[in-house]
Amino acid sequence: MQIDPIFQVAQEAFLFYKTLSGKEKGDFLDKIADILESQRAEIVPLAVRESNLPEGRINGELGRTTGQIRLFANLVKEGSWVEATIDPALPDRSPLPRADIRRFLTPIGPVVVFGASNFPLAFSTAGGDTISALAAGCPVIYKAHPAHPETSRKVAECIHQALSASNLPAGIFTHVEGGIAEGQALVQHPVAKAVAFTGSHGGGMSLFQLANQREEPIPVYAEMGSVNPIFCFPNKLSNEMGALAKAFVGSLTLGVGQFCTNPGLLFVPANQAKAFESVLIEELKGIPAAPMLHSGIAQAYYDSIQHLESQGELRWIKVADPKHLLNGSTALAEIQVADWLKDKLFQKEVFGSFALVVVYQDVAELSEVARQLQGQLTITVWAETEELQSQVSLINLLEEKCGRLLFKGAPTGVEVGNAMQHGGPFPATTAPNSTSVGVYAIKRFARPIALQDMPQDLLPDALKDGNPLGIWRRIDGNLTK
Repeated sequence: MQIDPIFQVAQEAFLFYKTLSGKEKGDFLDKIADILESQRAEIVPLAVRESNLPEGRINGELGRTTGQIRLFANLVKEGSWVEATIDPALPDRSPLPRADIRRFLTPIGPVVVFGASNFPLAFSTAGGDTISALAAGCPVIYKAHPAHPETSRKVAECIHQALSASNLPAGIFTHVEGGIAEGQALVQHPVAKAVAFTGSHGGGMSLFQLANQREEPIPVYAEMGSVNPIFCFPNKLSNEMGALAKAFVGSLTLGVGQFCTNPGLLFVPANQAKAFESVLIEELKGIPAAPMLHSGIAQAYYDSIQHLESQGELRWIKVADPKHLLNGSTALAEIQVADWLKDKLFQKEVFGSFALVVVYQDVAELSEVARQLQGQLTITVWAETEELQSQVSLINLLEEKCGRLLFKGAPTGVEVGNAMQHGGPFPATTAPNSTSVGVYAIKRFARPIALQDMPQDLLPDALKDGNPLGIWRRIDGNLTK
């Protein structure tokens, strides 16, 4: 694969694409969504065959994909996301005059996006990373995931059809296939300005280190998974044990546990642990083993389980049954909180439907748990209002350890919207100040620039006097439209 020509055309396309209006970019994104929907009958069977996911899940994922594309289209058409800020000139200010300074967000340049294995559509070729980069005004060099190559090629064709229909340069999107070496070469190319990745901790850290060893280091937005702990408080558990067990098992087994928000830790009071575990076992009885995404993921899952089975601190509640390698079988184990605190192994993600029930003696112990807890995508607290009111310091600690803190329901199910935060402190991600889902994902691929005393006719529309775009702007410190 010749890397230089790919980046050359991407850079040329960038210098044109960055100058387009938000309406033009938004119309292009809408065109991608329209074409994907029009080819649903071809895309869905491909994704089902390559991923082992059911047709209903893939249809829903395609809807999520087109929905987030339209979300970003509307965002850039409206235009206020650029954070236009104007400090008008004050030539008569004493003791020194003030120059005219205008600041906004501008796209950073070509972005390398890696596809995810567990979402062949929503986190892949036309997924959130690709679309948020395109919305920002950045060309994308997309590295396809080998788990679903035909699906990826088909979706890439749809994006190129949208480029053609919009009379835009083909270099705005490039689809690349290959292995580890090709991916590393993309990250190391000097024209690349950022990297987006969803996958394993090892893969994300490898890319992060490569990017920081470059002559010009670049940001890596790697979402690397999480164990997404749930903290059960006594009164809540006593009042709603059946409903909470159903919610937990539904979240644990959704998609055979192959979600980055899969709940892998459950903190339960000692005097309620056996009763709750019995209810969990009853809930699990009606859920059969199901095919995982591919045999490599299934093998890694069972290897992790086997390693945990050698740990004497664990008591197994439900043992995984690897009779058929591809099928993911749910497993549950119990550990005492004192043992859990001694070894970070018990915080390591097992990608699949496995969870560790951590038994605590007293709510006071949870403060030490929170202090030692690693960064998470989500943390869930199941507690009655009066229990929460007495645990303000614990809640404050937990806020420091996650990107999304839940007080109802279960962590699986990441809403694509304006307020969503799908990220978190390391090791959940390499960039805790960013999100990979929701409108704020666009800001990963933009940087601020200030224009001082630039003539009016050269200014971008977002910064011109008269506000031709009609967007919200901050002028002399005041937010106005």
